[in-house]
Amino acid sequence: MSVPGAAVAWKWRADPSPPAPDAAVAWHDSARLLHARLGRLSPDTQARLLACASRDVLIVSGAAEDLPWVPGIAYAARCTDAPTLWRPTVLQPDVPAELLARALRRAHSRGPMLLWPDPAALVPLDQQLRVSPALLARIAERWQSS
Repeated sequence: MSVPGAAVAWKWRADPSPPAPDAAVAWHDSARLLHARLGRLSPDTQARLLACASRDVLIVSGAAEDLPWVPGIAYAARCTDAPTLWRPTVLQPDVPAELLARALRRAHSRGPMLLWPDPAALVPLDQQLRVSPALLARIAERWQSS
């Protein structure tokens, strides 16, 4: 695998000591399930979470104990040695995370970034907003129009 715009070749490998999650990541149908689950959370719990979404993915970040679960969801964490780079909790790059983070900073002007294996994606996390009924309504509208 390589970082778009950078010459860093690497592969994913299992993380023998997965970190605690900082985010819940849901793609496609699981994203819709996560969206519905967020709507059922208490206002206090919603207010402790941040979210961003595109047509295919919904990412919710916050304390591990506040992150919701739905079928098909996966979890992500900040890389300890490169906090602007987020990755799946169960996988890690086979090169130093700081090397990937530097390559991403050179290739993209946004950050932090979530690096995801399947589907292979690089998702900027700098547009996350506090979860609220208004945000959930905006996400639902965007999904309906796409």
